[in-house]
Amino acid sequence: MTTHEVVNQVPPLVGHDTADDPALLDGLAREGAGWATAGLHALGRLAGGEAATEHGRLANEHPPVLRTHDRFGHRVDEVEFHPSWHELMRTAVGHGLHAAPWADDRPGAHVARAAGFYVWRPDAGHGCPISMTYAAVPALRHSPELAARYEPLLASTAYDFGLRPPLGKRGLLAGMSMTEKQGGSDVRANTTTARPEPDGSYRLLGHKWFTSAPMCDLFLTLAQAPGGLTCFLVPRVLPDGGRNPMRLMRLKDKLGNRSNASAEIEYEHAVAWRVGDEGRGVRTILDMVNLTRLDCVIGAAAGMRQGVTTAVHHATHRTAFGRYLADQPLMRNVLADLAVESEAATVLMTRLAGATDRSARGDAGETAFKRLALAVGKYWVCKRWPGHAAEALECLGGNGYVEESGMPRLFRESPLNSIWEGSGNVAALDVLRALTREPQVLAAYEAEVAAATGADARLDAAVRRMRDELADHTDLELRARRVVERLALVLQGALLVRHGHPAVADAFCASRLDGDHGQAYGTLPGGLDLAAIIDRATPTVG
Repeated sequence: MTTHEVVNQVPPLVGHDTADDPALLDGLAREGAGWATAGLHALGRLAGGEAATEHGRLANEHPPVLRTHDRFGHRVDEVEFHPSWHELMRTAVGHGLHAAPWADDRPGAHVARAAGFYVWRPDAGHGCPISMTYAAVPALRHSPELAARYEPLLASTAYDFGLRPPLGKRGLLAGMSMTEKQGGSDVRANTTTARPEPDGSYRLLGHKWFTSAPMCDLFLTLAQAPGGLTCFLVPRVLPDGGRNPMRLMRLKDKLGNRSNASAEIEYEHAVAWRVGDEGRGVRTILDMVNLTRLDCVIGAAAGMRQGVTTAVHHATHRTAFGRYLADQPLMRNVLADLAVESEAATVLMTRLAGATDRSARGDAGETAFKRLALAVGKYWVCKRWPGHAAEALECLGGNGYVEESGMPRLFRESPLNSIWEGSGNVAALDVLRALTREPQVLAAYEAEVAAATGADARLDAAVRRMRDELADHTDLELRARRVVERLALVLQGALLVRHGHPAVADAFCASRLDGDHGQAYGTLPGGLDLAAIIDRATPTVG
């Protein structure tokens, strides 16, 4: 008799294509990037393969280490990473996920890049420098001379790690450094100073409380110049090969995102070049912030997809009480509910990516839509991820609570996107600011929603309730989260009714818009096509 026969364990979720996602592929074609489908599947097969999964595990189990000095006592301010981190970065950069759309004139280039960023998620931590490099380019263009010098290297598909003069490298990565310990999101309270020099450069003196990915080659940062808060470009290495005095004081010990380094830094008269006009720093760097907010939505949507496919895969192979979990009514309700939330996030993400692409090409209507919808999506999709991750983890039972399942890492990652680039309150207040100062953004949003008018009575009723909420100006700031939630749900509902699978749209309207839903996942009403919904979230392995 054996004492250790392994039965009823779920096979690893490896050997699948993470791009095999109907909502994503439909959005890719709809938003003008159908030409990228083959390449996306190639990346998806890499992401779902055993090697990428193992790289993601190792990058997190061996987090970055700060080396402030070499063995001779020289200041080096370098961050060491496990080789798996570099492999993940090499793939992401090689597939253009960092900045390729800025060098690609094809319509849909930003959509293709968003889909790739969504698909390539074996480790979410390495996405931070990828995202910031993508977002840095439009901000850098406020100074055409700097953009001409550095943009081709930022868009290069060569991953060239190491501290060397930027213009001598084959490819560059860019970071962002704004927050300080006394201000946080209130960057206008920054105390770092910028002293102008005769040669047109500046010298920065001060500190930054959060500088993510401090191993990047270039950083956009904010400092107080004589003319007010201003955006600056700071290189890690100067043209002569000397280290710019940007001191890495310590790495943050974070809840999640542990494979990525986040540092506290000090500028000791660091050399910097002005980006944009003095006193216009916030407006300049907002071009970068808005694109990293898009990536927050993409990352949260990708995390939901990863969570629900893992949960469905487990339930499809695990038996309890004589039946597969996936065949048990209550588990089916949970899985379908998670899948509906995931698809609602994905359809909104692809629409935002399409608006970003068309806005970059000068479409004023899409720019207005993006202004409001991106802030709404950043608030709502990122807020929904932590609860979604917790429920997906619970679908695996005790196995989901064990690190080897990968679900604890996903759960720890889930709060980050809501905090990064403006926490929930900041995002909600940004929506109110857009509504009150830029009337064209609400008109663009209304036009998008109106395209679904008459297709579903529950959606039409939700639109009326939303308009009533917007018309009531009493305690508007106090109700900001409630207002943004309504805007988000109506927009997701309209997109699903127009473009989504009928079973998913029906379930969303019944539960999220018509109110036939409890406070937890797994409380969908009866009469829905759960099988069709779950089937769309079931990964094909092998």
